[in-house]
Amino acid sequence: MQIRDYNGSGHWSAAAVQARYADLAGRHAIEPRPLAPKTYERGDTRWVYPVMDAVIEGILAGDPACAAIGVEFIEEDRKFPFGANLKARTARALRQSALADGLSIRIRRRVVDMLIAGNTPREYREYAKLLRRIGFRELWPRLDAGVPRGNRHAMRYYRYFEAIHRRSPAVCPDVVAAPTP
Repeated sequence: MQIRDYNGSGHWSAAAVQARYADLAGRHAIEPRPLAPKTYERGDTRWVYPVMDAVIEGILAGDPACAAIGVEFIEEDRKFPFGANLKARTARALRQSALADGLSIRIRRRVVDMLIAGNTPREYREYAKLLRRIGFRELWPRLDAGVPRGNRHAMRYYRYFEAIHRRSPAVCPDVVAAPTP
């Protein structure tokens, strides 16, 4: 039988993610959820899809151990099969869940460091929305000073963050603009 495993190897293999999850679940004193990659068989071929799908479901269910693994995943620069999609979905799930302060700090640093480096991959759009939700006021001076002004992709997100920082009604609809005299 031919097996096509999309989980990768090493630190991000299905077994390694499951082991880290078991350790984190023990630290958080929660009942571990079953993290198993989805499989599909046809003929003599078996496809094993990324275990991160189960981690994303755990994040959406409010599992703090899954949230910690999700933050590790968006901190990773390595390429993965389905990586952009998985990282965007991970960021979206983190945006919808309650995060511990330590995880929020790590996310802030990661997203700001990526923008300062001019690294704005496709999934950065979801990272920007996540950063908007958790806030970045204390990192604004660093972001303002370090953004690569010659990189048009980085400047797009810089202008987005600048509008949020200045509480622009175009980006923050809940802010009521002051009436003009």
